[in-house]
Order: sequence, then structure tokens, then C-alpha cells
Amino acid sequence: MLKEVYITKASKFLPNEPISNDEMELVLGKINNTPSKARRIVLRNNGIQSRYYAIDNQGNVTHSNADLTFLAISELFDDNFTSQDIEVLSCGTSTPDHLLPSHAAMVHGLLKNKSVELNSSSGVCNSGMNALKFGYLSVLSGSSNNAVCTGSERVSTWMMADKFEKEIENLNDLEQQPIIAFKKDFLRWMLSDGAAAFLLQNKSNPEELSLKIEWMDAYSYAHEIEACMYAGGDKLEDGSIKPWSDYKAEEWLTESVFSLKQDVKILDKHILTKGVESMKSAMDKHQITADQIDYFLPHISSNFFKKGLQDQLAEAGIVLEDEKWFMNLFKVGNVGSASIYLMLEELFNSGNLKKGQKILLSVPESGRFSYSYAYLTVC
Repeated sequence: MLKEVYITKASKFLPNEPISNDEMELVLGKINNTPSKARRIVLRNNGIQSRYYAIDNQGNVTHSNADLTFLAISELFDDNFTSQDIEVLSCGTSTPDHLLPSHAAMVHGLLKNKSVELNSSSGVCNSGMNALKFGYLSVLSGSSNNAVCTGSERVSTWMMADKFEKEIENLNDLEQQPIIAFKKDFLRWMLSDGAAAFLLQNKSNPEELSLKIEWMDAYSYAHEIEACMYAGGDKLEDGSIKPWSDYKAEEWLTESVFSLKQDVKILDKHILTKGVESMKSAMDKHQITADQIDYFLPHISSNFFKKGLQDQLAEAGIVLEDEKWFMNLFKVGNVGSASIYLMLEELFNSGNLKKGQKILLSVPESGRFSYSYAYLTVC
């Protein structure tokens, strides 16, 4: 018999002090000692006013991704639930500290609690939702009584100016303009660090509000669309990606092979269209309408997309008024797989929720265009 699954606690950890728009380039550094031409345009469009980095003002690392995740999880513990009670640890991230061991294994190593079942979800923004679904299915099936699920990112060190110095030197040698491609520079002003965690249990919290997970659904369009956001390789003319292991070692630096890249043209063409298509499919499948949504939590990488998404949803018959939208992008930044966790954590702990209200989570991923949804009931 299937069990019911509840999010009974939500926690977060955001490193250091918030970084304003004017401070970003001072922390990340100027590439080729030249201010970025893209920075102000990107920041004006994305609407982000502050974000967090796991590095200090001198560029020194203060936290690993595993550290951020561990510290977020630690905020879940109290006298009623300790690290010794965890049965499943399911962690999602786009930016693990290592190729291997897995991210979840490294987090478990910091917990130093007991033997638990591990799951590490990779990918881009949906890695956090995939981690949540693993925990949800484990508790739903009765395989476990609880699961701790996380989303986390530490991307700041990927965006430091020194990571691009060899590429600039290579461009100078080739007598080309020493400016890195927009597909790389664009993301330097979009992404930030942080982690958040949910405790899933098969019983609701008798003393506090809980969120019952009614269903979770996911959709991929990789069979139709080439990669849009990628790292650890570079895209070829035919749309395929040449992996880092096929490059010569010196090219890893001169071509910035490991940098994050995003094809903005493909992003603009598909991200909203497929988002509306998948969301309508999920809502039709589970027979819910916009009237049955009290809070809509969309992970949007940039505020630039909000009105377009709202308009296209309305055209598809899904009318969601402004008061139903709940976002915190402007103050925490785009934290990738952790963004949806950070949104729900803030709403969950706000004191504004009432029993019976319905929440829809929506997470797009531009890696190769996949989308995840979760429908929750406040109880």
C-alpha cells in the first residue's frame, strides 16, 4: 500500500554576506583586466539585486558544495529528528565538488551519522527536483520512513576571472579580439551559491504545518532539441558536444572547456514554449486548473522571462494572477538546482500558509530542455 508523503521541515544555508550588483566584478575579477560589456545588460534584464558566493572578497574559498549542503541539512535537526534518524539522503546539484565520489557521498561523509541509502542526482536545475522525487518515491513506496532531499550549487569558483586567463592569452596569440564569448560571460552575472534541504516523512508534523506531496511529474525534450547549457565540453557545428576527455590537456585551459556555457538563441526559442507545453500536460494529466493553485513557485533564471511565461500560460488557458506568484530571485539570485528549495523554504517558514492551500512548483532546465513539477497541499 502506498504511503502519504509530507515535507515536514525546510531549511537553507546561504554563505557569507550578500553581494550587490556593484560588488560582483570586484569579487569575481575582471577578465583581461577589462570591465565586462555584458554585465549591466544581463543584470538589468535578470532583475537580481543580490546573491551569495562561497568565496570571500579576496576570492578565497570559504565553503565547498558539500559544506553548503551539510550546513543546510544541519538546520533540519532538533530533539525530534537528528542525523541518526536519516534513512535516505538524496542530493542534487549541477556543480559537484568532484567527478567522483558522488556529491551525496561527500555530504554523507560530513554528516558522520550512520549508514544510509544515498542518491546523487546530476544535471542542471532539475537535479534538485530529481533528488526530491527519489526521496518522495522512496517514502511513497514504503521503502523508507523518511528522506532528506537537497538542492545546492557552488558555482562562484567556476566564474572567477583567472579561469579564463589562458583562453584570453590564446586569443591574443591568434590575434583575435580578447573577449570571451557571450555564452560564457552571460552566465557570470546570472548564477550564485547556496543550498537548501527538505525533510520528507510518511506522517505529517502534528505541531506545525506540513506540505503533502500530491504528485510529481517530469518531461524531457532532449529527443527534439540539442543542448543549450553545458560544461565540460564544447558544442560542434552539428550540435553534438565534444567531451572534455577528447580534448588535449592544454586545451582544457586555452578553450575554457570546463566553463559553463549557454546558447542564448536556443534558450529564447524553446524555454517558454516547452515550459507551457509541459505544464499544461502535467495539469491536464492530474486534472487541476489554475483556480486550484494558491501559490505558483516557478524557478525562473531571469525576471526577463516572467511576463512572457505568464502571457503564454494565459494563452494556453492557465491564468495565474500576479498575487499567486512567489519568487525570491531578486534577493538570493539564480541558485540553479537549489532555487526551488530556497523559494519553498521561504514560503514554508513565512507564517503565511494556511491549511488547505495548494502550491505548484515548476522547474525548467535548459541543459537539453527538461521540466519538473510538484503539487503540494498545506496541511
